[in-house]
Amino acid sequence: MEILKKEVLKAQENGDIAELYTLEQRGQEMLNEEDLAGYYANILDLALERLTQTLEQKVRLNIEDIQDFSTLRALYEYAMEFYSAKKYNDASALFEILGGLSNDVVFAGAMRIHQDLVDLHVNMDDFISKMADIEATQEADSFYVKFFTDEAKELLGNLEQKVTI
Repeated sequence: MEILKKEVLKAQENGDIAELYTLEQRGQEMLNEEDLAGYYANILDLALERLTQTLEQKVRLNIEDIQDFSTLRALYEYAMEFYSAKKYNDASALFEILGGLSNDVVFAGAMRIHQDLVDLHVNMDDFISKMADIEATQEADSFYVKFFTDEAKELLGNLEQKVTI
């Protein structure tokens, strides 16, 4: 446990979000819920710092870079927490930011769909069971919902038709 703590502190000092995610897997078995919550809070704090730096520098994150990937993952998980808590405005805003933050067009497109579904107040249970293609997302080994069902596409397609009429 002491070795893990030292490694975590070193990763935090270095702002290494990717290493913190790696160490988190080892810590799952050793840490209680309160300690895990604090651990995730540290990851989120680092991700928010990187978000601020990225916005100040007016650059986009490269999903192929491990630190950028880990930052996007942490912020995506944060947005999903808002979504799950039915804080739709906060989730929508963060999905919008995420879509513009990454240079990956597939990720950006998926965030736009997330945002649209949140804006329609589709609850999390329906999002997971009816809108997200979880099987395809898992097969792609994606940290974010990358694929959507025909029902989601139809719902959003109908919305676009109403807006353009």
